[in-house]
Amino acid sequence: MSIAMRNLRKTYGEGVTAVHALRDVDLDIPQGQFTVILGPSGSGKTTLLNLVGAIDERSEGTLEVDGIDLGALDDQGRIGYRRTEVGLVFQFFNLIPTLTALENVELVAGLAGDDAHERSVRALEEVGLGERMGHFPSQMSGGEQQRVAIARALAKQPPILLCDEPTGELDFETGRMILALLRRLNRENGQTVLLVTHNAAVAGMADRVVRLRSGAVVEDRAIPEPVDAGELTW
Repeated sequence: MSIAMRNLRKTYGEGVTAVHALRDVDLDIPQGQFTVILGPSGSGKTTLLNLVGAIDERSEGTLEVDGIDLGALDDQGRIGYRRTEVGLVFQFFNLIPTLTALENVELVAGLAGDDAHERSVRALEEVGLGERMGHFPSQMSGGEQQRVAIARALAKQPPILLCDEPTGELDFETGRMILALLRRLNRENGQTVLLVTHNAAVAGMADRVVRLRSGAVVEDRAIPEPVDAGELTW
């Protein structure tokens, strides 16, 4: 799915206490592109991701996904969009500790239609956890838990994958493994990927880098020859 933003703004509060999280953002992200959104804390990265995920609503401007204006959707329309069109991967895994890896994935996959079990099994196999499905989060490493979180997003078979600091809580080697996995899934499945990070080194593996500062786009450039995630250093 393609994403188009025009004069996109998000403001929290009013008057002198208003916080302008996004200021007149104009971006076109084609289907299948792997885009890294860079910026320091408070730059508007997560706000941008939340708007694309229909978790939050824009204040001004337009945000269209495949020509559909997200701002025009009612509550039910937004819920339906989140269920079927986007997969979310966060810095914190948000797994339910009393459920196995498979059950954690099935819980979300079931919201997106039938065959939740089959889709969940396939997603866990896709991220290399076919033999760990019956394990609980406490029995898994940080990298394995993040892979469960990715499988949970993939099980919905979403055309858009939104990743908010997915390696922030992981060690260097595990972080590179997760980035390599996301890039492989992007290339094999053709999903549009937006990955938010403060780590500038990650930009080298992307098709495109967008840098935010104080809610505004200050850099937007293509990466002619992305490197493999295994070559990243930071």
